[in-house]
Amino acid sequence: MTALGIDLGSRKVKIAAFDRDELLWLKDFDTIPFYKSYGGTRGGGLTLDFPAMNLLPPEELESARIVVTGYGRNTIELAGARVVPEIQAHIKGATFQTELQTFTMLDLGGQDTKVARVEDGILLDFLMNDKCAASSGRYLENMAKVLELTLDELARHHENPVPLDATCGIFGESELIGKIIEGHPLAHLCAGVNQTLIKRTMPMLRRFPQDTIVVTGGVARNEAFLTLLRAVCAQVVVPQRPQHNGAIGCARLALAD
Repeated sequence: MTALGIDLGSRKVKIAAFDRDELLWLKDFDTIPFYKSYGGTRGGGLTLDFPAMNLLPPEELESARIVVTGYGRNTIELAGARVVPEIQAHIKGATFQTELQTFTMLDLGGQDTKVARVEDGILLDFLMNDKCAASSGRYLENMAKVLELTLDELARHHENPVPLDATCGIFGESELIGKIIEGHPLAHLCAGVNQTLIKRTMPMLRRFPQDTIVVTGGVARNEAFLTLLRAVCAQVVVPQRPQHNGAIGCARLALAD
């Protein structure tokens, strides 16, 4: 039995394919080109042209179980697919990837931040910050552009962070430009940007036990952020495939149907 899990993110669309417990492959697409290439409309809703994606042979695609979540889950009509909340998908992905049953999950996506408490495999409570992208991957993208760096270059620096206190992504850009003009070293500016994510996520994390923090989402690939987080949290665990965690969770939920 083949299962497809689809996470329709604001910045990336992630897809995971499983054959029972075997991960077949992972794919990701930039969101806007993905919708332009494979999106369509039917009955006022958005649809996806699965055959054009060449994800699976036609006979396997026809019988595949499909579960979808993410930023675009409520605007996409997928024939034969089940839609699940993002929290449900990410928790399923995190428990599958880490084999942990009790933890606090920190998911840093392209446009929002989610924190959830899981005990004995059961979701107890969660918080979500989707009012401002200042604690998300989009914030890092914007700051990297201001500094004229790649995200990988930005993620290398955590020492001697320049204080950045603006709580809004837009004002944060202006504040960063001011620090550049003041002549601060580039490495310290990068560290300051990464430190701001700690400042913005810790108030959410403090609402829950911090025995084990499982970090998912694209920002989990930022080594500087992880270093700074480990300085204030006892145990930080990153799944092997953090950016595809939601898609993996969807595929596992599809197999459980």
